[in-house]
Amino acid sequence: MYLLGIDLGTSSIKVAIVEVATQKKVVTVQYPEEETPIKSLQTGWAEQSPDEWWQNVQQAVLKLNATGLFDPKEIKAIGIAYQMHGLVVVDQKQQVLRDSIIWCDSRSVELGNEAFETIGHDKSLKHLLNSPGNFTASKLAWVKTNEPDIYNRIDKMMLPGDFIAMKLTGEITTSISALSEGILWDFENHEISKDVLNYYGIDEQLIPTVKPLFSAHGYLKTDIAAALGLTAGIPVAYKSGDQPNNALSLNVLKPGEVAATAGTSGVIYGVSNDLTYDKQSRVNTFAHVTYSAEKKHTGVLLCINGTGSMYRWAKHNFAPQATYAELNQLAADAPIGSNGLKVLPFGNGAERMLNNKYTGAQLLGIDLNTHNQSTIFRAIQEGIAFSFRYGLDIMRENGMVPKVIRAGLANLFLSENFAQTFVDVTSIPVELYENDGSVGAALGAGIGAGIFNSAEEAFTQHEAIKMLSPKNSEAYEPIYQDWKAILEKELIDR
Repeated sequence: MYLLGIDLGTSSIKVAIVEVATQKKVVTVQYPEEETPIKSLQTGWAEQSPDEWWQNVQQAVLKLNATGLFDPKEIKAIGIAYQMHGLVVVDQKQQVLRDSIIWCDSRSVELGNEAFETIGHDKSLKHLLNSPGNFTASKLAWVKTNEPDIYNRIDKMMLPGDFIAMKLTGEITTSISALSEGILWDFENHEISKDVLNYYGIDEQLIPTVKPLFSAHGYLKTDIAAALGLTAGIPVAYKSGDQPNNALSLNVLKPGEVAATAGTSGVIYGVSNDLTYDKQSRVNTFAHVTYSAEKKHTGVLLCINGTGSMYRWAKHNFAPQATYAELNQLAADAPIGSNGLKVLPFGNGAERMLNNKYTGAQLLGIDLNTHNQSTIFRAIQEGIAFSFRYGLDIMRENGMVPKVIRAGLANLFLSENFAQTFVDVTSIPVELYENDGSVGAALGAGIGAGIFNSAEEAFTQHEAIKMLSPKNSEAYEPIYQDWKAILEKELIDR
């Protein structure tokens, strides 16, 4: 018996097969091989095509089946993880009306700020746990204001994962967790936020049916099953944003547990049993996958837009023929502190932890006689690690004080140098696991379909493969403080 997990990322689609009996990955594949581009029609804008996502999902599943390592007919449930905060809008025929405005798009920042002021800071934070910011509700409000012809044709608004589930099943549903990441959930009143809907003038009928996150969100259509070689009628039994799902995949389910990832964006995500919030909304709180009216488990999320995206940019421009493994070795060859070269990796839209300011990515203090590829790539890794530390200190201000952080051995954590730098700069040990979002989505499907009796049962064979402890924290502290002073001067100038 198998489970299928689909991870709709910004760069590509990853799909995995997990065997129920062992809880282990059988195989995982990625499609396409090249990173999916982000359309940026104006500075600060970021869009992708939902129809292209769907084509890529289908190709990924077919590629998975072609491995011959499992019987596709033995897949019993499907789970979906997806890039958070994106907006997908469809008409009554379930046709996409425009490209998705994705997570790192900044166009609705001012709309969100105005909503924050009008609804009131205290009321917004107590009920929404966030400012409306440039999240999904504000993106929809931007469409309403700037593209009224499109807005008037909308039948349903969705998060990206809701869209993929719709294509698989024909049903349009959402969850409390998804609504909370769109800043559409009122935590105090345990209902869809009337304040946000009323302020933006959004009809509640545009919001899909709300279902439990772990539940059947629809059943695989006969024609789609035939096209993908699967069994018709199996449930899509789990949908979650990528960061709550990453936490699930790392067995971060209980208050006090913390996960991290360093993919296209960088995230630290901690579980709390309080309706906590940052007064400046620099870190954000959403409903965790285990949230319920009885157990109000929330996920406190620090997001840095410019992590893997910064590393990818540097690769394409400074070493396009090199592999990431080769770049990681180059970085490891340079000394701590990169001979004084410093990097602000904030070139992928407005950063929430910087109060939605946009500094652009910067390489600072270049010495033409001493700096080379090696120091550039180490400085980028260090700049990303410093960004994590800066955000983690904000989380500490808000009561999230992790004793250990769990991360998947993937993306930037594949670099031993980056992983150790992260540990040294934050002074927090890291446990590394073999996991990815598609595996977590598959296990989530098993929970939602009742194949596992609980989330805990799905992780009885979950073990760390490596533990990293701080080694060079004292050496890094003054270097970090210099970096922080540069950043804060830049923020003042903005």
